[in-house]
Amino acid sequence: MTEVTIGKIIIGKRKEKGVTQDELAHFIGVSKSSVSKWETGQSLPDIAHLPQLASYFGASLDELMGYDPQMTKEDINKLYEELSTEFAAKPFDEVMNRCRDIIKKYFSCFPLLYRMGLLFVNYGMTMEDDALEKAAITEARELFIRVKKQSGDAELKQLALRLEATCELALGRPNEAIELLQDISCQPPHEGLLAQAYMMIGKEAEAKTLFQKKIYYNLHMLMGTIPQYLVFFADDCRQVEELCKRATGLISAFHLKTLDPTGILPFYIAAAQAYMANGKKAEALDLLEAYTDLVLGLTYPLDFLKGDAFFDSIKKLEDELPFGQAEMPRDETSIRQSMADEVIENPVFSALFDEPRFKRLCGGLRGNLR
Repeated sequence: MTEVTIGKIIIGKRKEKGVTQDELAHFIGVSKSSVSKWETGQSLPDIAHLPQLASYFGASLDELMGYDPQMTKEDINKLYEELSTEFAAKPFDEVMNRCRDIIKKYFSCFPLLYRMGLLFVNYGMTMEDDALEKAAITEARELFIRVKKQSGDAELKQLALRLEATCELALGRPNEAIELLQDISCQPPHEGLLAQAYMMIGKEAEAKTLFQKKIYYNLHMLMGTIPQYLVFFADDCRQVEELCKRATGLISAFHLKTLDPTGILPFYIAAAQAYMANGKKAEALDLLEAYTDLVLGLTYPLDFLKGDAFFDSIKKLEDELPFGQAEMPRDETSIRQSMADEVIENPVFSALFDEPRFKRLCGGLRGNLR
């Protein structure tokens, strides 16, 4: 971000190459005094000489002119904080003009453009002047569109699309937001934003369905995260107990044993393993029995991702939620076998082999293979 004149760069490059002003002047086809004036800042090279200079020094035109079209993540963060402070302390128009100058200079630095658009939205919405607010959000929208269309970063493009839709809503254009989001509404966190747009145009049924999908998705993701989190408490039984208490409460409250049984099976195995690591055999067996009961209660082909009395706006979740959990790309025999192996072949449970309860549930799982 440091400004460097072309003259200083020419001096540095010439010295690196070990040539005199005379030699450089002869190559370019100008006088020695011209080179001297370039280096002292008294004049600039003619535009026609810039490609020759760049070629002679083995540099790009941007490098020759001291211009880097990209900013580092650290510089972007620093600038964002600096401009945030200025927006809070200085006249809005003054800071906006500075932002525009920065955008012109780094028009191909898409992470920067995204953050600048975010600034415009955040501070534009605080303006009491409706015209200024609208202008700031409109400029932000244009930045997000540029990022969405030209950035090579897929994640950044998605973020920009979401904020473009946010701008459309702020500008009172819910139909435009819907058009942006409807094709990707299955990808969180877009459902909530799309639902807001539907509510703005009076389509409450569509909004309700989207909110239900979002709740279901978050439940599914949470239950998928808990088994991974349990591994941190191999030596902390109190935390295992608390986490299991909360998870089983969630399973009960949202009827996940019927709504998403295979989504919660990993929890029972992980929790049983955590209890075994803490020397709690009885508690581990309780969870393994819950796991076994759930496995033995499954019907094939698996067909469980449906709405219920709570999720009454969702006809069939496997049709509504294409994030891949409804589709089991294996045959019934291999599914049953892998579910049984999670218990029977799991070395963590070897200390339970002589326990009557463990033998009974293993027998049930083996019988389920026939």
